[in-house]
Amino acid sequence: MEVQMRRGGAMGLVQAAAAVLSYVVLIMASTAGVRAQLRVGFYDSSCPAAEIICFVGGCEASVLVDSSKGNTAEKDAGPNTSLRGFEVVDRIKARVEQACFGVVSCADILAFAARDSVALTGGNAYQVPAGRRDGGVSRAQDTGGNLPPPTPNVNQLTKIFASKGLSQKDLQCGASAAPGPLVPMDAVTPNSFDEGFYKGVMSNRGLLASDQALLSDGNTAVQVVSYANDPATFQSDFAAAMVKMGYIGALTGSSGKIRANCRVV
Repeated sequence: MEVQMRRGGAMGLVQAAAAVLSYVVLIMASTAGVRAQLRVGFYDSSCPAAEIICFVGGCEASVLVDSSKGNTAEKDAGPNTSLRGFEVVDRIKARVEQACFGVVSCADILAFAARDSVALTGGNAYQVPAGRRDGGVSRAQDTGGNLPPPTPNVNQLTKIFASKGLSQKDLQCGASAAPGPLVPMDAVTPNSFDEGFYKGVMSNRGLLASDQALLSDGNTAVQVVSYANDPATFQSDFAAAMVKMGYIGALTGSSGKIRANCRVV
């Protein structure tokens, strides 16, 4: 299931990493026991260069896996055809493997890349708890019932997020499964991570139906106004939501694996 983050503006690297990460973290269902095992600085001893290398650019990275004979992977499910940037993750993974073979997971690379993409486009650089491991399964059918429909209302979005332990405050974005050219979610500041998306919604310039739907609910409408007028609160809440989603269903400890190639289970 994919939710493409639309924090206001987003340059290519944000769409390549943050959007993919937001897909991955939302496909999981539980955070039980994960918080105690993920931690900031997880690779300080085993691979000190990991986060520096990732700066170039559900939490078990199943969305990165390519389809194979007899199996259609999650990335090729209908609602996920708008995902981009897999080659960016490939390049980062190759460099990380050169520095620390078999140590850093694809899932953590996604988390680091999303954080750094936000920072590179003007957002806050938040700390990312790490220690995720990669999953060994990727099936297109697993996206069913987990993705918001193309034209959801606020009630539908709220229910989907609630099923993953997330609140309306974590609802920063919508999803689109429609084919066609790439279009900036924020036409005014498309290359900056800022509050412009919310200003656009307030001016009835939301790109997707789910964007404008935020004004149809009293609670989310208050959030739209708040974020449009208070960039610092938006940046802080966005970072908190990303960290919160990063715990959902993450594989840790002896669960999962460390993929040498993010595209192959």
